Amino acid sequence: MATLSTANKEPLTGGSAAQVDMKLEVVVIPVANVDRSKAFYTKLGWRLDADFPFDNGFRVVQFTPPGSGCSVQFGTKITTAPPGSAQGLYLIVSNVEAARKELVTRDVEVSEVFHTLKPGAQFLPESDGRANGLDPEHRSYFSYATFSDPDGNTWLCQEITTRLPGRGLGNLDVLALTELLRETEQHHGQYEPTAPKHHWSGWYAAYIVARQEGKTPEEAAKLGKLRIEGTE
Repeated sequence: MATLSTANKEPLTGGSAAQVDMKLEVVVIPVANVDRSKAFYTKLGWRLDADFPFDNGFRVVQFTPPGSGCSVQFGTKITTAPPGSAQGLYLIVSNVEAARKELVTRDVEVSEVFHTLKPGAQFLPESDGRANGLDPEHRSYFSYATFSDPDGNTWLCQEITTRLPGRGLGNLDVLALTELLRETEQHHGQYEPTAPKHHWSGWYAAYIVARQEGKTPEEAAKLGKLRIEGTE
């Protein structure tokens, strides 16, 4: 039986209830000089999506990092936050050393690669919880490099090669998508001998979407079967 939320008096349904997609697509960063910031993010090689000035002084500039599903905006009359107050913005990369090298070639001042010894050390430059170099065990989530824009908004390049269960796969690059397709092919191959006649694309689509949403391979395979057969 549904219960009511004490905050809004609306029914609370279980975890099986359908949810409306809410995609985080834009983050606003505060800057002091729009043109200077535009030049910096252009230098990073990020895609310029928009630069819209309006008669009332409002201006919005939007950039998207390569492979990202989320963009950044800055401009005039867009935020009252102090310039440079956006700290610890994450850029997820599959190889932090390669990402750092690319930033250096673009004439960006970036830290050496470091790994964390204590939770939260990535946000504290002077912390004794940081150690030079990649995480010795090459664990996902533990290796970083950091840089700042001209106003002091800070960015963290965090290396993730394997995500925690339920976290999805993030934005896929070519290598990650190749591995996912191989995994999908393997599980579809196990299903196909006993499956009814079907086109592989339907099973693949259900499996890949499920894996992107954070389902395990086994759960994704069940959803692929459900997509084809309509029953568990």
